[in-house]
Amino acid sequence: MDGLILVTGGAGFIGSHLVRALLTAGYDVRVLDDFSTGTQENLRGAEALAAAHGGHFQLIAGDVRSEFKMRDAVDGCAAVCHLAAVASVTQSLVDPVGTGSVTHGGTVNAVRMAVEAEVSRFVLASSCAVYGDAAQLPVAETSTPRPLSPYAEAKLAAEETCAAAADARQMAAACLRFFNVYGPRQDPGSEYSGVISRFMAAAAAGEPVTVYGDGQQTRDFVYVGDVVEALVRAVQRPLTGVSVLNVGSGTPTSVLDVLGRVEEVAGGPIERRFAAARTGDIRDSMADAGRAKWVLGWEAAETFASGLEKTWAWYREGTRA
Repeated sequence: MDGLILVTGGAGFIGSHLVRALLTAGYDVRVLDDFSTGTQENLRGAEALAAAHGGHFQLIAGDVRSEFKMRDAVDGCAAVCHLAAVASVTQSLVDPVGTGSVTHGGTVNAVRMAVEAEVSRFVLASSCAVYGDAAQLPVAETSTPRPLSPYAEAKLAAEETCAAAADARQMAAACLRFFNVYGPRQDPGSEYSGVISRFMAAAAAGEPVTVYGDGQQTRDFVYVGDVVEALVRAVQRPLTGVSVLNVGSGTPTSVLDVLGRVEEVAGGPIERRFAAARTGDIRDSMADAGRAKWVLGWEAAETFASGLEKTWAWYREGTRA
């Protein structure tokens, strides 16, 4: 696919990596972001990167719920990569209405404006949270969703919005259910951050970490570079209708094991404190990513050891490139 790509939430953790990948591939890229969690620093150098690869970069400051902003953002686009959301289970429990307004309502607005603008491809960043505590692992896309939080419910509703537009043949849609994404530029101080970013920031600062629950809960950690590759392929590959795809490594790792591995790359012990398990947290998670391999030709390539080394280098050195 050629043309202009809109990335909503493009100043965020995953979005900023995606913007760089698309620009490097020669696409023109437009970003819509309200900077509630993303930063302009994450997009530093985007214009120069675009120029180096013969493309163009544009940044629009605005809310995905705004009809006016979204209409401008989708104008002339060949595809939308919709990453804007309130990406926090904890925050969704505190403010379920606000979470639903952005995560689901923002998707409704984005899809509606994209349909009006005759955008042919819509790629949604969804979440493995829609599965809840799956009855069987690894969990496949055919598993019955069991959302445990307003965040998960909003993501599932966003998927249904995309599916409705695709079923009406208004666009092709890909809903990518991300598992636990980690990597450089993930903000450890944010409510939305993952366990790896929090552990690494603590290690870099010589501070203790909090482990919620017994630490034996498992997660499927997938490196941000692999996630971006799945997003790019979802833009490029021929697709019809709606495709719902898991994006994970297929390998479960316990929280305490992660902490031990972070101690290894950091070169020293990290003081740990235990607290009660958090409401809405999934006990165990592991992806069956076979469908993504079949549809997109994608599978996670970064080893956990290599991904941790790259992530630690960013936290240790304070790199923001």
